[in-house]
Amino acid sequence: MTGMRQQTRGRGTRVARRARGAALVTMAAAVALAAGCTAGSGGTGGRDNGRAPEPERSHTSAPATGPVLAVKVDNAPEARPQTGLDAADVVYAEPVEGGLSRLMALYATRLPEEVGPVRSARESDLELLRQFDRPTLAFSGAQSKLLPLIEEAPLRAVTPGDAPDAYVRDDDRQAPHNLYLHPGELPAEPAGAGALTTGFTFGKAPEGGRAEPSRTVRYPATSFTFTWSESRDRWLVSLDGSPAGAADDARPAPATVVVQHVTVRDSAFRDFRGSNSPYVESVGSGRAEVLRDGRTYDATWTRGSAADGTTFTTRDGAALNFAEGQVWVVYAGGS
Repeated sequence: MTGMRQQTRGRGTRVARRARGAALVTMAAAVALAAGCTAGSGGTGGRDNGRAPEPERSHTSAPATGPVLAVKVDNAPEARPQTGLDAADVVYAEPVEGGLSRLMALYATRLPEEVGPVRSARESDLELLRQFDRPTLAFSGAQSKLLPLIEEAPLRAVTPGDAPDAYVRDDDRQAPHNLYLHPGELPAEPAGAGALTTGFTFGKAPEGGRAEPSRTVRYPATSFTFTWSESRDRWLVSLDGSPAGAADDARPAPATVVVQHVTVRDSAFRDFRGSNSPYVESVGSGRAEVLRDGRTYDATWTRGSAADGTTFTTRDGAALNFAEGQVWVVYAGGS
C-alpha cells in the first residue's frame, strides 16, 4: 500500500504477542467475573458465559464513550487461523466473489492486541455500518471505484496508508493473507456496549425452540459450522469443517448465532478477475434462525432503514432475546 511503512515479523513474535494477549484476556475475564459476583442478578448454573448476568436489555441502554471498531477479516483458507476473532462483540459473515466469504469483526467492550489478516472492504459494508455512530472501519483497501463512496460514508476509514504504525506484515505468511492490525496503535479505546446500536436485545430465552446440537451454513466455497458445547455454554465455530482459532482458548465461541436470510444480488463492482461482488441487502425484513442455549428459534428480522439496527422477533411479535456474550450473524441467501 502507498504510504505504508513496511513492517514484518516472524512466528516467534506472533506467539509472544498472542501470549501477552492471552494474559490480558485472562485479566479482563477475572475482572468481569468479579463484577458478576457482585451483581446479584440471576445465575448461570456455575457456567462462565463471559458476562455478568443481567435482566433483559438492549445495547443502547448504556451510553457509548467512542466509536465501535469494525475490522474486515480475511476468511480464505490461506488466512486461517485468524487472530482476534474471539475478542469481538459481533462477527458478521458475508459472501464475496467466487463463493467465498469474508468477516467483519466489531469491537466495543474490549480490544485485542492484534486482529487479522485484514482484507478489503465491500459496498454492502457501508450500508451495514450506517447503524453505528461514525464507526472506525479498518480495511486493507477497496476496488478503486468504491473508494469515493467510502470517503463519503459517515465513518472513519483506516487503511495502512492512513495509519502505517497500526499495521504489520507477517513474514511467515504470503500476501495478501498476512496483514494484521494492532488496534492500540490507532489510537483506540473500547467504546463500551452502548456503541453497538444493533437493535439486539439480551435476556431470557423464549419458550419453545427445537434442540439443535450443530448447525452448518454453506456458501458455494465456504462453510460455517456451529457446534453446541454444554460445558462452555457456547457454540464452537468451525470453518470448512476445521476448528476456528489457533488454540482452544482463542477459538471463537459465540453465545448466540443468527442465520439471517437476506437478498444477495450483484453489486456495481467487480474484482480484479472480473467477478461481480455480491451485495448483501441488510435493510428490509425476512426470516432468520436464532441459535442459543443449544436450541434454534425461528425469527423475523426487521431493519427499517440503514440508520436502524436489526431487530429479531418471535412469531407472536415479541423481541427474541439473545444470550449474553459474543454474537455471530451469518448472512445466507433466501430472504
